[in-house]
Amino acid sequence: MTRTPHTHPEPTPRWCSCAAPDDEVETTTSGLSRRNLLVGASAAGVLAAAGWPGAAQAAPGDDSVTITIMGTSDLHANAVNWDYYKDAAYSDSAGNAIGLARVSSVVNHVRAERGREHTLLFDAGDTIQGSPLGFYYALVDPVTESGAVHPIAAQMNAIGYDAVALGNHEFNYGLDFLDYWIDQMDADVLAANAVHAGTKVPAYTPYVIKTMKVPGRPPIRVGVLGLTNPGVVIWDKANVSGRIEVQDLVETAARWVPVMRRAGAHVVVVSAHSGDNGRSSYTGDLPVENAAALVAEQVPGIDAILFGHAHVDVPQRIVKNLATGRDVVLSEPKNWGQRLSVFDLTVEYAKGKWSVTSGSSTTVNTNAVVDDPALVAVVRAQHDAVVSYVNTPVAVSTEAMSAAEACWKDTAILDYVNAVQTATVAAAVAGTPEAALPIVSIAAPFNRAATFPAGQVTIKDVAGLYIYDNTLLASILTGAEIKDYLEYSAKYFAVVAPDAPVAPATWTNAGNTPDYNYDQFSGVEYGVDISQPVGSRIVGLSFEGAPVAADQQFLVAVNNYRQSGGGGFPHIQGAPVVYNAQVAIREAIVSYASAAGAIDPADFHVENWQLVRNGTPVF
Repeated sequence: MTRTPHTHPEPTPRWCSCAAPDDEVETTTSGLSRRNLLVGASAAGVLAAAGWPGAAQAAPGDDSVTITIMGTSDLHANAVNWDYYKDAAYSDSAGNAIGLARVSSVVNHVRAERGREHTLLFDAGDTIQGSPLGFYYALVDPVTESGAVHPIAAQMNAIGYDAVALGNHEFNYGLDFLDYWIDQMDADVLAANAVHAGTKVPAYTPYVIKTMKVPGRPPIRVGVLGLTNPGVVIWDKANVSGRIEVQDLVETAARWVPVMRRAGAHVVVVSAHSGDNGRSSYTGDLPVENAAALVAEQVPGIDAILFGHAHVDVPQRIVKNLATGRDVVLSEPKNWGQRLSVFDLTVEYAKGKWSVTSGSSTTVNTNAVVDDPALVAVVRAQHDAVVSYVNTPVAVSTEAMSAAEACWKDTAILDYVNAVQTATVAAAVAGTPEAALPIVSIAAPFNRAATFPAGQVTIKDVAGLYIYDNTLLASILTGAEIKDYLEYSAKYFAVVAPDAPVAPATWTNAGNTPDYNYDQFSGVEYGVDISQPVGSRIVGLSFEGAPVAADQQFLVAVNNYRQSGGGGFPHIQGAPVVYNAQVAIREAIVSYASAAGAIDPADFHVENWQLVRNGTPVF
């Protein structure tokens, strides 16, 4: 099967040949040799330790076979079990492990337990962005310029993935970069609902059908449909506007599942980069962001759904299809390679065809094995280059700074982000009419563990502070709009009585609002009264000692995710854009620090906002 290049405005849909029997793609074993990493341990024992009860290869009855679908999601360019921000093996309080090398060891054991001929391996997206390894080979030493194989493509090829769906973060580095990565992948890369703008023609392969040989019977044909997230058109507007549109997941599945069945798929699996709660983080007319359960419920003919995007561990969820009454089994593996979803589907041969009679799923914890050394070797040189890069010194800090309290206090380390953004925008608009406007800047506490040590600050310290590959823009907002924006941001806090004990860590993330959606402004002064209801919390909003007028205009430094509508903040998406040079904020911080040579909070830290209760400061 070939992918239709998205660069063609109205391409001949070569992928249509996927419906033809001659285009079946047989599952083959990867040529990479691998050894059992746990000496003396059986595959079944390893899997049991990892939380998978296992199953026999043959289901009851001569005409039944159990096939196994494995799945990952939200790998976010984690190749090995390594934390580049700490310069050490990854560890967390739950004892999790990360990385494709760790996933490979579990996959090897499942294949050994079940038989390679009875297994397939899929991914549900967000694979190439999210770690220093990802940004290094996209922005620092781009593989598109060096001609190197992307480390995640190299590992996925070595493991032997059968199909990979596109996630929203695949679009972060632009369509040309995405094309380059897809061309390096042995697996089919799928996104049925990512279409050429103004058409219904998929810009990428919509589905693929794999075959599993069964002795004495016709092969079992397993179709997998790939679906990406509609939020792409918001979050990566600059990269896809006028080129790619993303259609509703339910409507797209309803269109393509019958096509797959007519093409001979006995089993239909959906790999969707979409959560399962039926809600969206954005507003407006865009299709539902987290629609996996809706797809299962509303589209007949689906047997299983591998989903992702939410970064949670969902071993099994059963959803009954409204039209057929049949159960659809869903699973989401925890992000970064911490879990592998494993679906067991019983397929029965009757009346000349195969069909699924039952299904179950679970997730396997990758901390029960160690990194596959063959997969580590695949990326060793690239990993070492990134380790060397992130340990490069950029400046000297006069004191230690931490983001540990940045979610409830105005901290110096977050003010540094705002200082860099403000300086970058000021330099860009110098000599223009907008230069007369006061500049304010928006930043959010992305990582509570971020620190700048006293003394030498390295790139990994900066990367730990600014963990997303956002770019910088500047828009114009009025005073009234800034107040609305701040009121919306303040929903991050629970309502706290004026006399309640001071316990700020228990006040945050109200309504499951993530830290990255708590925006803080520099350049204006204000209080957040958490004793008041949401919508009536911003007090004392002022600029240079005077109350901010409703019609007063400000130039606002903001990242592309927020300006494009990410998080659903008011006014910013429709605000006039004055500056958009596609400057990566993390790299801007590194450059700014390197040019200055020193980081001194006395130069930029201003405590311009605070939490209050009934007018009294909390701290």
